[in-house]
Amino acid sequence: MTPFFDGHNDLLLKMTLRGVTAEDVRDGHGKGQIDLPRARAGGLGGGFFALFVPTPGAPGLNMAAMRQESYDLPLPPEVDQPTAMAGVREGITHFNRLAELGVITPCTTAAQVEEALHGPTLAAVLHMEGAEAIGPDLAELDELYAAGLRSIGPVWSRSTIFGHGVPFRFPSTSDIGPGLTEAGKALVRDCNRRRIMIDLSHLNMKGLEDVAAISDAPLVATHSNAWVVTPSARCLTDDELRIIAATGGVVGINYGTCFLRPDGRFISDCPVDYLLRHLDHLLSIMGEDGVAFGSDFDGAILPNWMKDVSGLAPLRDALVAHGIGEALMEKLLWRNWMRVLRETLGGVAGRRMDRVRG
Repeated sequence: MTPFFDGHNDLLLKMTLRGVTAEDVRDGHGKGQIDLPRARAGGLGGGFFALFVPTPGAPGLNMAAMRQESYDLPLPPEVDQPTAMAGVREGITHFNRLAELGVITPCTTAAQVEEALHGPTLAAVLHMEGAEAIGPDLAELDELYAAGLRSIGPVWSRSTIFGHGVPFRFPSTSDIGPGLTEAGKALVRDCNRRRIMIDLSHLNMKGLEDVAAISDAPLVATHSNAWVVTPSARCLTDDELRIIAATGGVVGINYGTCFLRPDGRFISDCPVDYLLRHLDHLLSIMGEDGVAFGSDFDGAILPNWMKDVSGLAPLRDALVAHGIGEALMEKLLWRNWMRVLRETLGGVAGRRMDRVRG
């Protein structure tokens, strides 16, 4: 069975906040959307495991508001660097414990991912969603890189010293606020030098354009959808998609229903047809080599037909029924991510390409 390699999950956050243990993930539990038994049932072979630090003392997303016809949630306050670093270290401890128990195989190269992807454990690339743990001199990158970090989103949906995240706002575009700060531009350059992937999900439009102007690696949005289908600030306009496509980049389709439903409502009633609309539009802009999946497991409300990671099985069936053949299926499920990882992590030099702004 062709495995899924997934662009984004929040399992490490679930382990930090909800008392889910590594043993629970190994043996199976009912406290979240991802564990090893259900991953095997759904055909998940691996993915990016996100380190994320919530704003201390702040409430979570206003889910009641996000069930309405329109909403505009304020950006949470910034998180200070020492607090963020402590949270990131806790997440890394959980990540390492999952490895000790044989749930995941930590991977820092594309070759390691591809080998583990077809094995008994989950191929795991360590990602950081929001770079608050890194100070302006970027010194913390040494520790994080040594711990296995190979992917960074400069922002979540709040501001950092590096740039500006988009709010959870519907309807809206991501053309909100200025671009990267000077520290943000330095972060992109240092990540290019170290061969760390830069994730554009949650970054505003001007920040995305700044990354595109600096980076010599393929651009990626690990868990973002098509604005034409769902006009949310968290979704990508055709102009943004063309910028990513021009670099040979990849966009991973997010299963969160507020990014799938055309009305932006965060409710579980979400037919698979909505996801297929995003898929078709992304393919029309990005091409067959530029589209993948980025679930947001343990970080989003999923469609009622999916529910958790075991729901990858009916997704696979829906893709077949939609006419996706074997070759394209392999690209969507894992090969497109592997190509980008080889070009970013695996020693293949990044290449600057003409940017297309349509």
